[in-house]
Amino acid sequence: MKLEGGCYCGAVRYEAEGEPMLQAQCHCRECQFITGGSPNMFVVMPLDGFKYTKGAPKQFARKDLEKPVTREFCAECGTHVVTLPQRPVVVVKVGTLDNPAQITPQIAIYTIDKQPFHHIPEGMPSFERMPQR
Repeated sequence: MKLEGGCYCGAVRYEAEGEPMLQAQCHCRECQFITGGSPNMFVVMPLDGFKYTKGAPKQFARKDLEKPVTREFCAECGTHVVTLPQRPVVVVKVGTLDNPAQITPQIAIYTIDKQPFHHIPEGMPSFERMPQR
């Protein structure tokens, strides 16, 4: 699968190729901060198939956490584009895709932090934290 996308203002563009490893919605508090309150819709892709094709993102990682993720975002418009966990994958934010309909979240994670106004589609498997592998 080939995904293309970028930030709101167009200063940062990317391509992600490979087989999606996970398509999900996350309800954790960290994602709620990043999205402005909603669950975070994302697709996990192989890191070696990801590249920026325009611009360069700014990075942020919390210094108070033992194993922080790195969040990459547009320095111009602030769009959170991807998250880089400490493994060889890239977590692409579905809202940044040129065609978000290419992705259909299959599970809901970190529902322990779910807000009353968050929606999980009927029948979607949901987990208080991450499911066991």
